[in-house]
Amino acid sequence: MFINSPPNFKPMLSHDELISLINEKPQLIEKMIDPDIQVQPNGIELTLQRVEFHEGPGSIAFDNSERKLPATKNLDFDDEGWLDLPKGSYKIVFNEIVNIPNNIAAIAKPRSSLLRCGATVETAVWDAGYSGRSESLLVVYNENGFRIKKDARVLQLLFFRLEKEVRKGYSGVYQNENI
Repeated sequence: MFINSPPNFKPMLSHDELISLINEKPQLIEKMIDPDIQVQPNGIELTLQRVEFHEGPGSIAFDNSERKLPATKNLDFDDEGWLDLPKGSYKIVFNEIVNIPNNIAAIAKPRSSLLRCGATVETAVWDAGYSGRSESLLVVYNENGFRIKKDARVLQLLFFRLEKEVRKGYSGVYQNENI
């Protein structure tokens, strides 16, 4: 336990704990390109499968029955696997399948190289019990745009063990999506 930490404080899972969880069934993260590179001291990096452009508006309300996701259009990588993006926002889809057990939750942060290029990734919480191919929002702030290659490592998932396992894990509409 850390000095002066709150009594219920749960630190992030470490490299060795993450390696153990990706070697179990079901794997914490499936379809990694190279676990030796992607498993970092404090998290696991997710890689870029595709980029999509939002073609219209979306909407949300308190009741999910009123949720409307915008249509998107897949953007094609060039012959060398690169994509040149102007300033704006894009939906990105990851290569990896994430399987969060009911006693763990995760949050993500963009890789610092992405930030240094004037871009970032916005994410939601990966809830206990979630399983699927995740999506996030890539935002290019750089006035000169941003160049990204297929399979680029774009964010790092940070995993936290919960005090108690949840009785009912995530069971929303995005469960097992795009597997």
